[in-house]
Amino acid sequence: MRPSILRFLSAGLVFILLSSLTGFAQTSQVPAIDPAQWAEELRAFARQDSLTPPPRKPILFYGSSSIRKWETLPQDFPGRPVLNRGFGGSRFPDAIYFFEKLVVPYQPRQVLLYEGDNDINAGATPQEVYASFLAFEKLMRQNKKLRRVPVVFLSIKPSPSRWALYPRMQEANALIRQYIEQHPKRLTYVDVSTPMLGPNGKPRPDLYVSDSLHMTRAGYEIWTRVVAPYLKK
Repeated sequence: MRPSILRFLSAGLVFILLSSLTGFAQTSQVPAIDPAQWAEELRAFARQDSLTPPPRKPILFYGSSSIRKWETLPQDFPGRPVLNRGFGGSRFPDAIYFFEKLVVPYQPRQVLLYEGDNDINAGATPQEVYASFLAFEKLMRQNKKLRRVPVVFLSIKPSPSRWALYPRMQEANALIRQYIEQHPKRLTYVDVSTPMLGPNGKPRPDLYVSDSLHMTRAGYEIWTRVVAPYLKK
């Protein structure tokens, strides 16, 4: 099949998946995504790739600002071909929209995905977050070069500023975890959430910067310790 036809089919699949997610959004009044808002970040990625070629078949960290702000990935996982492609306050539909630009070209050996946090905050239900995860996983499996690539989902983390939303986040985590446990061959669920809770069952304040949402170095040290055993060689 010609490359132009393959690109057309891939674009069509993304459109269908996004259309289904848009239907969910209309139900719950979740704001529509605005791909243009990420233009500068995409240009920055392109500049990085031109100045410093990314690793061949990297371990791709993909998702929202909890990934984007993980600036110490190479130091935290020395000797591993890690690549950070987290962007802004992205939601699952953003990650799906930019799949062809930010996942496919790198031909990763493994994808670590963190999304759902901003989705819940924007009004998405746990079921919608779960449906978005399934849509992302479907994109992976329908891409000829990525269908065998393992996906690691990092659980939606607790944070003081969104503590009231955490029960919904836990519900979304549970739905995704149950699906992953039923499909363990190419999917892994990693619980980065529980280690971030203190003895009182609430988020440890020392793990968050002043906005009570994003993480301090101590928070990323926990993520590093929890995630490291799941990274491919």
